[in-house]
Amino acid sequence: MGYTALYRKFRPAVFDDVKGQEHIVTTLRNQLLSNRIGHAYLFCGTRGTGKTTVAKILARAVNCEALLEDGSPCGECAMCRAISEGRSLNVIEIDAASNNGVDNVREIIGELEYPPVEGKYKVYVMDEAHMLSIGASNALLKTLEEPPSYAIFILATTDPAKLPITILSRCQRYDFRRISIDTIAARMKELVMEEGIEAEDRAIAYVAKAADGSMRDGLSLLDRCIAFNYGHTLTYDRVLNILGAVDTEVFSRLIRIIVSGDISAAMKLIEEVVMQGRELNQFVADLIWYMRNIMLLKASDGGDMEELLNVSSEHLELLKEEAKQLEMSEILRYINVFSELSQQMRYSTQKRIVLEMYLVRIMRPQMDTDLSALLQRVKQLEKQIEDGICVSAAIPAAAAEPVVELERAVPEDIKKIVREWQIIIGKSDNLLKAILNEAKLSLGDGDRLFICLGDGFKIKTMNEHRDEVQALLNEHTGRDVPFEIMSFDTKRRFDTQYADLKKLVHINIEEE
Repeated sequence: MGYTALYRKFRPAVFDDVKGQEHIVTTLRNQLLSNRIGHAYLFCGTRGTGKTTVAKILARAVNCEALLEDGSPCGECAMCRAISEGRSLNVIEIDAASNNGVDNVREIIGELEYPPVEGKYKVYVMDEAHMLSIGASNALLKTLEEPPSYAIFILATTDPAKLPITILSRCQRYDFRRISIDTIAARMKELVMEEGIEAEDRAIAYVAKAADGSMRDGLSLLDRCIAFNYGHTLTYDRVLNILGAVDTEVFSRLIRIIVSGDISAAMKLIEEVVMQGRELNQFVADLIWYMRNIMLLKASDGGDMEELLNVSSEHLELLKEEAKQLEMSEILRYINVFSELSQQMRYSTQKRIVLEMYLVRIMRPQMDTDLSALLQRVKQLEKQIEDGICVSAAIPAAAAEPVVELERAVPEDIKKIVREWQIIIGKSDNLLKAILNEAKLSLGDGDRLFICLGDGFKIKTMNEHRDEVQALLNEHTGRDVPFEIMSFDTKRRFDTQYADLKKLVHINIEEE
């Protein structure tokens, strides 16, 4: 027989084996023991959190001939064995991603006319239920509300928001949480011991963190690491090599280089990372996580944060040193810039160049115009003055340019948009949110709202999402708001090119 992947080989067969979902397991056990079994369940949650696994355990439990005292299926009776081996006609698994039409649902409804030949219940496990078409969802409604007494529906989905409210209201909803790093790591330790494999705790902890709350993803990554290191101890360094990740010490070096402002050293470090064959998307994701740890340490003001940080005592000391060197405003700026970088790298074919560009930007805060960059520039000037370096107060040429004035009153709905711009941004998706955050607002002819950007790529992206922006503005104001996407020169002050609505509306508020 061929090799079986770890996530399949160790798929939980009883409720006790399900990790990280105790709130759901306890409820289902009580329903089984008190014979208060529902007719329709909705299992929601991200991938690999146990939705299908729990559905299969529940399907066996409701048909089990000798239910255990804790509500789990016995695994020994004829029905349990038949369901586990896929021979039972009582449990029907449906992939709604490929069987999402009206005819598929009508076929299911037709089968429901016939009760089970053996066992108590017919259980329909419908995976990726949000992929059902509108017609298929409507065809399923009546059956979900009043199914035969011997039928149970279990709908599993990663995106419940896409399901019609009429479906949601007919199901008992259970939300599967992301599984904690400690829980995933503990399960992995059990499995490697059972498989007779030696592994360092640090190696397993890193794989568990890379799983991002998904037990299945974690076991798939562990499988990959074990295969690569077959016959050897699974070490932390080997895990980093396999997953294309970077040792925490590299992030510590990079943060210290950023603080020093040494662009040359930063470029050399990126060269090292690239030559080692590291995955740059993963590098940035781990760097953001590293900055998050520094932020928590800084915010805790010396409190005990080791449990939340999930790092070794050696790395904790490095983090503490870096937290002392940075102000909270700088840390938040770094996280914001690196998060924006992570978004940009997803769509870029030149990931290294984009990474280097953002590193230059973060070490040269004078290139940015936001408040956090301004605070960092002030801090740099203060340090230069403390060190006795003469700081010239040159007035930029742009300061002599006249400010663009607006010769008419700003309409009330445009004022509302400007005042509540952050609320509007908060309703957009992540890609738009990052772009709209950098936008400047002005007013054009015919009271058209100008959304101004200084980056050609972002202007192109905004034009591709015009309908989404229009919907956000219309929803917020209750009327059709005409707008244009405009460009401006980032090397000059914005208010010398367009009337700055933010300043004008702020002035109006002060006068009132």
